[in-house]
Amino acid sequence: MKTPLEAPPEQVKAETSVKETPKAGSAPIIDTSKMSAGKAAALELAEASRDPLDERGSFASNLFIGKFGFERIFPYPAQSEEDRGKGEGFLAELKNYLRDHVDADEIDRTGEIPQKNIEELFAMGAFAVKIPQQYGGLGLSQVNYGRAAMLLGSWDANLTALVSAHQSIGVPQPLLLFGTEEQKRKYLPRVARREISAFALTEWNAGSDPANMSLRADPTEDGSAFILNGEKLWCTNLIKAGVLVVMAKTPPKIVSGKERKQITAFIVDVDSPGLEITYRCHFMGLRALYNGIVKFTNVRVPRENMIAKEGQGLKVALTTLNTGRLTIPAACVGLSKRLLEICRKWAKERVQWGVPIGQHYAIAGKIAEMAGNVFAMEAITFLTSALVDRKAGDLRIETAMCKMWATETTWRIADEAMQVRGGRGYETAESLAGRGEEPVAVERFLRDCRINMIFEGSSEIMRLFIAREALDPHLKVGGAIFNTQLPMSQRLKAVFMSGKFYASWYPKQWLPANAGDLDKLHADLRPHVRYAARTSRKLARGLFHAMARFGPKLDREQLLLSRFVGIATELFAISATCSFAQYKIDSGEPADEVLSVASYFCRSAKMRIDHHFAGTSRNADRAGYDLTQELLAGKHESFGKGIV
Repeated sequence: MKTPLEAPPEQVKAETSVKETPKAGSAPIIDTSKMSAGKAAALELAEASRDPLDERGSFASNLFIGKFGFERIFPYPAQSEEDRGKGEGFLAELKNYLRDHVDADEIDRTGEIPQKNIEELFAMGAFAVKIPQQYGGLGLSQVNYGRAAMLLGSWDANLTALVSAHQSIGVPQPLLLFGTEEQKRKYLPRVARREISAFALTEWNAGSDPANMSLRADPTEDGSAFILNGEKLWCTNLIKAGVLVVMAKTPPKIVSGKERKQITAFIVDVDSPGLEITYRCHFMGLRALYNGIVKFTNVRVPRENMIAKEGQGLKVALTTLNTGRLTIPAACVGLSKRLLEICRKWAKERVQWGVPIGQHYAIAGKIAEMAGNVFAMEAITFLTSALVDRKAGDLRIETAMCKMWATETTWRIADEAMQVRGGRGYETAESLAGRGEEPVAVERFLRDCRINMIFEGSSEIMRLFIAREALDPHLKVGGAIFNTQLPMSQRLKAVFMSGKFYASWYPKQWLPANAGDLDKLHADLRPHVRYAARTSRKLARGLFHAMARFGPKLDREQLLLSRFVGIATELFAISATCSFAQYKIDSGEPADEVLSVASYFCRSAKMRIDHHFAGTSRNADRAGYDLTQELLAGKHESFGKGIV
């Protein structure tokens, strides 16, 4: 008999269905003929692994083309009472357990998570939040998983990393998306209740550029298995893992007359003969991160352990991360809320020059910025999580924006929290306790959260990823014009089609924007939403002008593209914040309190947007690039003098 927590078949089917990659042999959308061999190979591999964007786009993707669809995120997609109720028992148990049984400072000091903690978290289902109940999990929603990550993030980053890496990029999510029924039945019960899983992608020369991957998976003569040889670096959870998701290079294929590298995903048991954990890595923060190096020497993996099809490994990784990236932002919300509470308490208690420090503008400004950012961070993270639960289209841009914006903002919050706490912020909790003060671990929070801007796609990679997806509608319309690999007839056809499209589209970007029906939005919030609608058209014009100026070389202008991404991300945050604020008001929270924090955030975001726009026309990008090349060429020797 099915339980209330068990995912219905149609939900499982929807979650595990993935769009087909465009047929091999179709013309590339980007001209790689003038690129270096290495860059061309990397780009072709990446393009072959990505799914085309949904034709309707999403709220965030449409911002780049001047299409503002506030109705897609308003009213705010709040969690239903039914769904909330399904998670309440588990979340209450998790909260109490963390508070009463997990000593985060001791974990940081020893570099180990007690095995008892791990076993008890397994028993309550913390490692199987989204795994359907028929496979031994809790079968909870993305929003409830985010709420769990928020609790974990507010308490201990080491446990957060262990639990989230296991579920978000380890075995559970790839199998739910791509696994066969046999794979799910074999592995999901194991990782739900007793075995930690890990993800092995990075190598010495292959990080953000997987085209350089060297770990080989050679098929056996009879084709029944693959033999793995090579090493993986920085494999999170490896030291405690029983099973891995491993990305390996399989024999190349001929596509459009050219050889293309193939990367394939495999499930590999850690006790497989020839698999050796050779080193545990240690870091600035996350002292109990079970991260290490794994070596494969003639490791035999049955063909039935291949995830998806041969050559679809990057597709597995990218699709998994499209949703998996939401875990870190949810944890960031928890940590940022904790830091805000620390600063709010200290700003009232600490008196300097006769008044609490929170009454000095220098400190008040920091705390206000924290509050506004925490509100917006929660808004975008749980809005996107709710849209994932509702299967509301292609959300890869929203999830990437959440990951990028939340991790960078949390780092700033942690940095400012240390500044507010002063010397006590820099002092360890153990030292504070040793001299009789409250052991507030701000320095631990700062150390632990720095990695979030690197984990699961660095901020720089997130910006490039978002920019590539943002350009997709334009590349589909006019990309063929500049592609010398295509027949002239096809390029001329693209000239005609793009001319027809832009003759209609471009003039519209100068017309007044329509923000939609805002009657149900508080009057104080409407100007911010109208601003976002207007500015999305200004963004679309700016991006189009950059395309016209740089043509196919626009991909080199990474700092310029980053500014456009920054503008769109802030517009997404403003819009989500206003929708979230109205939901809060409708739910009974004091309107004046909600409006003060939401309006403050929107005003701050507008200042950042102005700064980004200014940088699109006046910047030192070229001068900075040239200076760096001089430094790398050995010039400016004086910088190396006078130091040890």
